[in-house]
Amino acid sequence: VSSSHPPAPAGRAGGACTSTLLKVLYADERVPEEDLSFTQVLEQMRRHLKEGGYSQIPQLTSMNPIDVEAKFDLVPETATGVRRAVMIGINYVGDEPGELSGCWNDVLNMKKYIMDVHGFEEDNIVVLMDDGENTEPTRENIIEAYRTVVAHSEEGDAIFLHYSGEGESDFYTIFPYFERNYR
Repeated sequence: VSSSHPPAPAGRAGGACTSTLLKVLYADERVPEEDLSFTQVLEQMRRHLKEGGYSQIPQLTSMNPIDVEAKFDLVPETATGVRRAVMIGINYVGDEPGELSGCWNDVLNMKKYIMDVHGFEEDNIVVLMDDGENTEPTRENIIEAYRTVVAHSEEGDAIFLHYSGEGESDFYTIFPYFERNYR
């Protein structure tokens, strides 16, 4: 895995996957001229990551069936209501050697993208980051943010959830710092 972080279109270095997604969808702060399918987005991301020396393999998951050859869009055309987001960035400040450096930038870069391209409004975006300025991403705060976004949403609304931090499935055992400070 490369130790450097690729620049994102908004100019802030971030994590490999988020930066690569934005490179595919929002290079030079412009959307591609032609629509890409879900498959094309993933294939382009995989190619860019491999060329950059990264080992991440982007994947797609959904609670609903998706036609992977259909146009990629974070907001389905049927979602004509309010666009809401919960965005979480955890750099694990002070945790050596587990401190990360691009997670806050991932949130800020993705936030700019969803506002500029998908029409999300600032008032409908909840940001949780361990930066001392935003709401801390504690277990309780994350659960509460998810409950709130669901409670305020109605049929036809769109919800976007973004997480940037340690990707291990059991990071409580890998990063005791997180457990001490955020659980």
